Amino acid sequence: MEILAVRDLSFKYPMCSAAAIEDVSFTLEKGEFAVLCGGTGSGKSTLLRMIKRELTPLGERCGTVSFMGRDTETLDDRTAASAIGFVMQKPEQQIVTDKVWHELAFGLENLGISQEETARRTAEMASYFGIGEWFDSDVSQLSGGQKQLLNLASVLVMQPELLILDEPTAQLDPIAASDFIATLKRLNQDFSLTILMVEHRLEDVVPVCDRLMVLEDGHLTHSGRPEEVITSIRGRSEIMCGMPAAARIYCALEHSGASPLTVRGGRRYIEENYSNGQRSLPDAAYSHSSEPALEMKDVYFRYTRESEDVLSGLDLTVYSGEIFCLLGGNGSGKTTTLKAASELVRIYSGRIKVFGRKLKEYRNRTLYNECLAMLPQDVQTVFLKNTVREELQDAGADVNALPYDISHLLDKHPYDLSGGEQQLAALAKVLAAKPKLLLLDEPTKGLDAYSRSRMTEVLRRLKADGVTIVTVTHDVEFAAECADRCGLFFGGRVVSCGTPAEFFSGNSFYTTAASRMTRGYYDRAVTAEQAAELCRLNGRRCGE
Repeated sequence: MEILAVRDLSFKYPMCSAAAIEDVSFTLEKGEFAVLCGGTGSGKSTLLRMIKRELTPLGERCGTVSFMGRDTETLDDRTAASAIGFVMQKPEQQIVTDKVWHELAFGLENLGISQEETARRTAEMASYFGIGEWFDSDVSQLSGGQKQLLNLASVLVMQPELLILDEPTAQLDPIAASDFIATLKRLNQDFSLTILMVEHRLEDVVPVCDRLMVLEDGHLTHSGRPEEVITSIRGRSEIMCGMPAAARIYCALEHSGASPLTVRGGRRYIEENYSNGQRSLPDAAYSHSSEPALEMKDVYFRYTRESEDVLSGLDLTVYSGEIFCLLGGNGSGKTTTLKAASELVRIYSGRIKVFGRKLKEYRNRTLYNECLAMLPQDVQTVFLKNTVREELQDAGADVNALPYDISHLLDKHPYDLSGGEQQLAALAKVLAAKPKLLLLDEPTKGLDAYSRSRMTEVLRRLKADGVTIVTVTHDVEFAAECADRCGLFFGGRVVSCGTPAEFFSGNSFYTTAASRMTRGYYDRAVTAEQAAELCRLNGRRCGE
């Protein structure tokens, strides 16, 4: 049964010459799990908001959106609010109360549900999601993963028939993201819940979805079963680079037919078709300068006297001219580390040095004068002006000599940009300060795989120019591609550290799909490109 029908839908934002989406048509059947992917700024979030009436932006619209055979504009308020659920990318933007239990009950209270039924529904939903242990907690005490799970539970407690999600795993660590996707699949199977999800991290979600859709420059160009879509885009590297590692390896080796999508399928494909006489590639040599750019020794920090330590005996040394990536779970202290290094928070014990000088020796904001700059996780806090051009000019940047091309964004309001576009604009503004030490908090959040590769190129050029870069990230693929060294953060300190080959080949969960796929058959292959190269070097098995 058809639950959603989008027909000839076009939309143009005010004062924009080009449409954000144009002539988009598709239908979803009840119980279908669909994933919508596409480049940064291709119109994905706009399309989702057009389906949820209350979130529809202002602008010129053509076409129709129908839910259960009725135009969404004609739905009564109760149906529109409860039958179509929406989970946003940033959990903080959707949470409206201070207690977990109240957040779960808030939607039901607004629907006029009785206290008895509200109590029953919230208790059942809390049990289903394992929220019972923090049911009475303050929302401010939750990790990013817990907040996103709470968002999902708060929407589902209203029993929607269609669930829409806009990059729900963007701020989650790899383990939390995998668990979140598994929860969605369980809801889809257990309750025949129809799901439409926008996502850039496709490794876990493509293998479990029923339909994969591709949006390019506002046009829906592909729609079908994941295997069919991947076969049709295999020559499109800018789209293909975001697909699961198994599919990328399969297509790079130019096999025909339906590609594997999972780690297990990719492993079987490699073992059945390629030998392993040569088990590894030569490791890239790692060396570092003798001058540390950032030193943190026995650092302790807590946000209040009564709270527990967020940083607990942290030791970290980052050498001049290297790219260092910090990975770890939500709430482990990674962002706090960057704040402490940039003196946005004051540690109560330990020592921090930047280029050999203690932080207190940098007086009159000289720390930020062509020395250190930080891109925060919430990049909207960087924007103060009405256009990107004004933002860059205010920061002293030459808009004609930016490190990458964002000319198409210059005359737009920063808040009108997609999440990935905001990342690129904010980074350009931060780089205008000409820092020697650059701190980045989730710089690939909201970026598609192709834009992520551009970000990697930018960071490598900055490194070549002598800039030291410390990045907090949940994106293991990004870290494997660009880092000189990676560190795992746990319990307020760095517990392991090494080159990408050492780091990811030794981890079981904070690692890449290519590493899991080839482990024990090839050694230290942590990217899809490395795995494919080893397959080529070993050659096809006889008869293949």
